[in-house]
Amino acid sequence: MNFKQFILSLIVIVLLVTGCKIIWDRHLITVNAAAVSPVSDWEYEAVMKRDILCLMLAYPETITGVDKASENEVYVLLKSGKKILYDDEKEKNAWQKSGSPDLQDMMDQLYPLSKITEILPNYYNPGCARVYPLLKEVYGTSKKAILSNLMKVSIGYKYVEFNGNNKAAESLKAVMKELLPLSRQSHKVYAASFPSSGAFNYRLIGGTNRLSSHAYGIAIDLNSNKYDYWRWSTREEGQKRLNAYPQEVSAIFEKYGFIWGGKWGNFDIMHYEYRPEIILKARYFSERPVSGIPWYDGLQSNQEAWEYIWLIEESL
Repeated sequence: MNFKQFILSLIVIVLLVTGCKIIWDRHLITVNAAAVSPVSDWEYEAVMKRDILCLMLAYPETITGVDKASENEVYVLLKSGKKILYDDEKEKNAWQKSGSPDLQDMMDQLYPLSKITEILPNYYNPGCARVYPLLKEVYGTSKKAILSNLMKVSIGYKYVEFNGNNKAAESLKAVMKELLPLSRQSHKVYAASFPSSGAFNYRLIGGTNRLSSHAYGIAIDLNSNKYDYWRWSTREEGQKRLNAYPQEVSAIFEKYGFIWGGKWGNFDIMHYEYRPEIILKARYFSERPVSGIPWYDGLQSNQEAWEYIWLIEESL
């Protein structure tokens, strides 16, 4: 091979690698359909119904219905009599969506259930937007109320405190029932999981005035590594940590309604958070709605879902 052929071959390889990376990044970003192309009225309505269905399935003891107050005002109704607006229709950047989200913002970014090989793009943080009025209704409106809802959950070598409402503690128990035997078989899994860095902790998110999900007793940090958190390390260091991380661990947590901070662009690899609504949307509605096909396609055989589907259809 002469020098000219070598250069041409090198250019082809670079183009191929660059093309693959572009395709992958585009795939990660386009799972959030709203960021890809303008959404038609029927598609917006289909996504809204899907979001509300996932919320009702995730919080059956808290969310009782849905109300269309006007053409542009749809509310989720709570057992307490309060209601939460689905979409405030305000233009927001990534930080504003995280800091002051409505339900549409919270559900907007689709969580990837499959194994990932690269840190997600900056500000792609599915589940990081939290609607606090909903969390308060479900898990406790004050520190005192949250403390009264906490239960002790065994994680093998000790107990941690976790919220007993909405099956959060029950789900963590189910995770540990599978994770503990696996950790005995795999040193890599054990090293990633134990010792835990903590669960309930009534504190704010670093650099904000917002309560952490740990404050509600719905998050647990596993064994900490200095490259786990985006504020502690570079993306390159985070990528190396992700490469070495046994994603069998995250798969078990996701099975029981937890999201993993390793699937955030602002990564938090040791962090797991009970967010069943985010997992349900990822599980059932990973594709954009298709015209002519019911928005609830794939859930017809789910009797619990069908009851909510009828309620949503009648209300909207």
